[in-house]
Order: sequence, then structure tokens, then C-alpha cells
Amino acid sequence: MMKASDILRSFIKQAEGYSACAYKDSAGILTIGYGHTKGVVRGMTITHNMAERFLDQDLLASERYVTTLNVCKTQGQFDALVDFCYNLGTGNLNRSTLLRMIRHGSTEAAIRNEFSKWVHAGGWILPGLVKRRQWEADRFFSNS
Repeated sequence: MMKASDILRSFIKQAEGYSACAYKDSAGILTIGYGHTKGVVRGMTITHNMAERFLDQDLLASERYVTTLNVCKTQGQFDALVDFCYNLGTGNLNRSTLLRMIRHGSTEAAIRNEFSKWVHAGGWILPGLVKRRQWEADRFFSNS
């Protein structure tokens, strides 16, 4: 099974930022560490080491799911889809036109366009999500 690269881990840490205290993200979901949401309660605090463990756990779930899709030929494709799942959930990828286009070998332009549609949270287009989807599309079509 492929694993998330150090490039992806670094990107997630930069994109999510680190928070030792629980907060509501842009979609109103309680979040802690590097974007961890499972079991987070108001007032919760964690150490940096716990944030790293949560990141490992959350990445593993996304890695396992993306592996089952059997669509990744490169590390870049794998990283892009793992990040998409990490950020948006496996269900969203599973139901997406993006995944259908990847499976059908659509053009680079069409696939990039599908990545770019996933930029809304709380009814707004968020600049951070625009950058994240751009990074995923670039990583998906990188040579590594």
C-alpha cells in the first residue's frame, strides 16, 4: 500500500495549521491539531505529540480508502486524493464527478476543473480551499 509522502504531510500541516485547543473550523466543525475532527469536544486541549498521532490516524484512514480505489499510478496522484479525503471526507470523493472522471481517463483540464469545484464552506468560497484544490490538482499531475 502506498503511504502519504513527506510532501503531503508538510502540506497538510501548513494548510491546516496547528491548534492545541479545540476550535470551530470554517464549516462550524470542532477541530484540533492539524485538522482532526473525530471525538473533539469544546474545551479540549492536546499536545503536539497527540496532534501528530491524530494526523497519522487520519491519514491512515484516507490512505486505506484511496488504495481501494485502484486509480493511482503515481505518488502525486495518491497524495492528491489522500489530501482531498483528509480535507473533505471519503464519502465526498466516492460520490464525486472528480472520481468518475479519473476512472474514465478524462483530460487534465477536465480533472483540474473538477478539483476546483470543491472550494466552498459555510456557503462561501474560501481562498484557503481554492489554494488547496490547486495544490491537489498540481500534485495529481506532477511527475512524482
